[in-house]
Amino acid sequence: MKIIALEFYKNGEMKESFALGGSLAAENVDQSKIYPASLQNYLIDTGKELILVDTGLPIETPAFERTPDLMLYMGEKIADFVTALKNVGYEPSQIDKVIITHKHPDHTGELRLFNNAKIYISKTEADSMGLEGENIIKVNFEDGKYKNFESSKKIAEGIVMLPAPGHTTGNSIVVVEANDLFYMIHGDITYTDEALKRNELSVVFEDKELAKISLSNVREFIQQNPTVYLSTHTPEGLNSLEKNLIMKL
Repeated sequence: MKIIALEFYKNGEMKESFALGGSLAAENVDQSKIYPASLQNYLIDTGKELILVDTGLPIETPAFERTPDLMLYMGEKIADFVTALKNVGYEPSQIDKVIITHKHPDHTGELRLFNNAKIYISKTEADSMGLEGENIIKVNFEDGKYKNFESSKKIAEGIVMLPAPGHTTGNSIVVVEANDLFYMIHGDITYTDEALKRNELSVVFEDKELAKISLSNVREFIQQNPTVYLSTHTPEGLNSLEKNLIMKL
């Protein structure tokens, strides 16, 4: 089992008011605090299958501009999705399965490339996006309890998709068991690891109460299992993957 990062943007930044401002009281937000930002997705090579988690932004996305009032600057473009995949030695046609954590365009932008792969996405998100087709698997998390999560969907041996609503109402996360560790590919449960450690939400959510519950479930999982926390929006995810860093709360 091998997890590989697909890198799209680097040297970005986010303000604390964005990263933690969904739940942190306004008077406690450090207006001068900046956290590093990036954009990446992850590919799982099981040795038998290639399983992609999320599909980045559309190739036609224009460059992002850094402005003083921007809450999240994605960063400088490294590669579009296809180029990023080729940079690590793979082609879109080789992908067997795609797991979508949620509907936002930085996670679904190149879904159109994978009509021949099985697409796993929560039924809530699939219906919201109007996704139909024989390759679309609308996940209802029918495979029972997994650790402290009450429901799950097994994608392959050692790979499970878990419901984590709040950021979007059909949001999900992915856990990969490998090397006696649990690699949590969490989409946007948090935008920076500091939010996880401080138990705070970002400003982006559809249901704040569900987002709080999902964050609590993720924290409980990490406290009970040796977990490498893999983010989409901070280079901390890249560093954690490279060094197999176990998240400590």
